[in-house]
Amino acid sequence: MTLRQRLMGLLLQEDLNFLLTNRLPRRWATQLVGRIARSEHPLIAWPALAAWRFFAHVDLSDTRTTSFRSLGEGFTRALQLGARPFPSDPALIASPCDAIVGAHGRVADGVAWQVKGYPYRLDELLPDPALAERFADGWFVTLRLTAGMYHRFHAPADLMVEGVTYRSGDCWNVNPIALKRVERLFCRNERAVIEARLADGTAVLLVPVAAILVASIRLTFLDTPALLRDGGAERQALAVPVARGAEMGWFEHGSTILMFLPGDARFVPDLAEGQAIRAGTPLACRPAAPG
Repeated sequence: MTLRQRLMGLLLQEDLNFLLTNRLPRRWATQLVGRIARSEHPLIAWPALAAWRFFAHVDLSDTRTTSFRSLGEGFTRALQLGARPFPSDPALIASPCDAIVGAHGRVADGVAWQVKGYPYRLDELLPDPALAERFADGWFVTLRLTAGMYHRFHAPADLMVEGVTYRSGDCWNVNPIALKRVERLFCRNERAVIEARLADGTAVLLVPVAAILVASIRLTFLDTPALLRDGGAERQALAVPVARGAEMGWFEHGSTILMFLPGDARFVPDLAEGQAIRAGTPLACRPAAPG
């Protein structure tokens, strides 16, 4: 067993992992990591990048560059052109990000699941009861980005972004260990609610959820240099077209995206919890239009 495997085995021990990633001052730790990630000073950036590559199992084989001035540049790295192809079939809805598939399935009377035995209500997650009602009998999928993954997310299909609402909150870890211990975790954490419609008018909802050490969520179709939280909590009404596969934003560390689909959509048959997927992987399909 390698040194890395031994250390990771220790850090992933459930009680210790929960203690280290949730019982310390979460907001303070997140702000500290944000400062470290932004620093380009060699005495800070080089050790931080080395530790990230050692612990996070980072794959840089399809990035535009493997040389980064800061840890933040590594987190938000861009990929080579064509590295994440999206399906051309308009009936398919793809994953917006590289991720580990988590809980997914049918929303039952406005209730979804973070893991088995831990439900949460859409009207607690979302800012508008009417929006929650729209997906009360739809489908949901949980997509978790780990620290070593590609951190940008993309349009799952051709769509029109109609609104964005920022919700302030905590920064609990969103790994499976925390999801089994913290009730309604997604409803507690900082998050964005992105309302969109597909070309045929189908409503789709993307909810990027921040977590401990996630210094910010940035949305490319708004104002990339600004943090999402800088815009305040009011809903921003929009009419922004985003092409299938086009970048929508990024996390400055790993986190989670919740995606909600209408009731007549269907997940692809082989979608499985724990499955590692890439942005552009088909997740669901819409029924063919009549005629």
